[in-house]
Amino acid sequence: MLRDTIKAAQITAMKAGDKPRLSAVRLIMAKLKDKDIELRTAKSVPDDDVLVTDVLQKMAKQRRESITMFEQGGRQELADVEKAELAVIEEFMPAQMGEDETKAAIAAIIAELGAQGMKDMGKVVAELKARHGSQLDMGKASGLVKAALS
Repeated sequence: MLRDTIKAAQITAMKAGDKPRLSAVRLIMAKLKDKDIELRTAKSVPDDDVLVTDVLQKMAKQRRESITMFEQGGRQELADVEKAELAVIEEFMPAQMGEDETKAAIAAIIAELGAQGMKDMGKVVAELKARHGSQLDMGKASGLVKAALS
């Protein structure tokens, strides 16, 4: 399981004395604990690896946005810290689909659903997320769906 891999990485970083990596792994563990607490009252809980992947994707997106903002603001030292955290987060994320693979998956779903235009975009995006959600940046994927349907 992905959660076990992250816990093992935390222990390894502690033993190695790698403080930046340990800090990033602890951030991941804290976010996972927050999510677990949030889901205590939920009616249905997703599979653990799906949950962990979702948390990692959100954390990666936040880091990318922060890096952009810090670089625009001339704060390169803060951007470097965020880049280091992003590198650690991405280590645990499942392999992401390339743009060509994403376009092929979108084309297959459009053909399967018989999507005609923009009115069917929601159906296509929902199906894409259901099938490949952990392997895609859905922000970029929805842009590709929009381009394919227009």
